[in-house]
Amino acid sequence: MKYILIASLFAFSAAASAQSAQDLYKTKCQACHAADGSGNTPAGQKLGVHPFNSPEVAKKSDEELFNNTRNGKNKMPAFAGKLTDDQIKDLVKYIRSLK
Repeated sequence: MKYILIASLFAFSAAASAQSAQDLYKTKCQACHAADGSGNTPAGQKLGVHPFNSPEVAKKSDEELFNNTRNGKNKMPAFAGKLTDDQIKDLVKYIRSLK
């Protein structure tokens, strides 16, 4: 019984984390990167956002994407101090799922 409870809590925690990443993406990223990660939004097109499935983005390591999100890059603002490192890691996982 104890193991079932622990497994259930872990599954709930993973589902909540995935939902949080999706919600964070919607509020922090979607305006420029689009719901599907294509960058096909007026802001994304104006800023020259690369689609997440482009070879340029796909070849980046999770660490590079984490650092770009945390510290900003080019016209992308830094999210350090606005998001925790764990939230940024969850966002990177979510971004990878949009391929």
